[in-house]
Amino acid sequence: MMKKLFAAVLLSISSAAAFAVPFGSQSVLVVEDDTGKVLLEKNASAVMPIASLTKLMTAMVILDAKQDMQELIEIDRSDVDTLKHSSSRVPVGASIPREDVLQLALMSSDNRAAASLARTYPGGVTAFKAAVRRKIAALGMTNTVIEEPTGLSPHNRSTAADLVKMANAASGYKEITDRTTDAKNLISINSREVEFHNTNRLVGAKGWDVGLSKTGYTQEAGRCLIMSIKAAGKNATMVLLNAGASSARVLDALNIRRYITGESPAVASAARAPKMKASSRAPRIKASAGRVKVKAKASTRSKAKIVVAPKKKKAVVTRKRRN
Repeated sequence: MMKKLFAAVLLSISSAAAFAVPFGSQSVLVVEDDTGKVLLEKNASAVMPIASLTKLMTAMVILDAKQDMQELIEIDRSDVDTLKHSSSRVPVGASIPREDVLQLALMSSDNRAAASLARTYPGGVTAFKAAVRRKIAALGMTNTVIEEPTGLSPHNRSTAADLVKMANAASGYKEITDRTTDAKNLISINSREVEFHNTNRLVGAKGWDVGLSKTGYTQEAGRCLIMSIKAAGKNATMVLLNAGASSARVLDALNIRRYITGESPAVASAARAPKMKASSRAPRIKASAGRVKVKAKASTRSKAKIVVAPKKKKAVVTRKRRN
């Protein structure tokens, strides 16, 4: 018995050591959906701005109201972002079915779309905000405040632990899972078909089985991500908050999937990051304090070959093309 226990401890230590890699997100929580087991955790109780992760809550409240999804919503000037002045490909005056407006808010994270959904909620924005507060309470999100539907306000704040609860609830809405896992879609705007893309480039990427997705970004919140994935026969939900760059957010997601599947981690260019702590039931993950060197690849187009000419003449450089 003691030998088996000792072997298990050694296996856990070696597994954790093999996964030493920097993580770029300031708060991380990964939970196995079927068991509720915490796989990875870092600053999961830290309250942070959540940016457009807010739109998952907006979508749930809108769907709970059971409004006519075919009803046309006219994008109003009041839907335009005057806080961050974010861009939108949805023009003021366009009339779009509510189901397509929901698609734009979730898949492409369009702020005008999200604002129009709240504005046309039964009873208007005031009633929408009251419904959001009720939904937050019903889900037990005790450290969450959402003041508006887009996530542009830095006052929309939550924790990774609360956001896992929100993700689990959102996964129960087929309208949300379908729309957040579309890689792209055509939306008719002013009688013209316009192609919109998912803000999460991992959706539809080779090797990724995504069941729910939502990205977020503001200067205050950094790069954020909620994503439910299936890997190695396990269903898991990850929450990443306040990554410094999109590439760091993607690399964190990739390394989380590799941790779940038991693969070796991917490495980034020279970077330092805080420690990543695994749950007490799983090996600990510690970020490497050292810098990682990245070896530059040779050009795939041509390579230089130096030919030395006869004495007293300079070396001549010619180029030899690869096949």
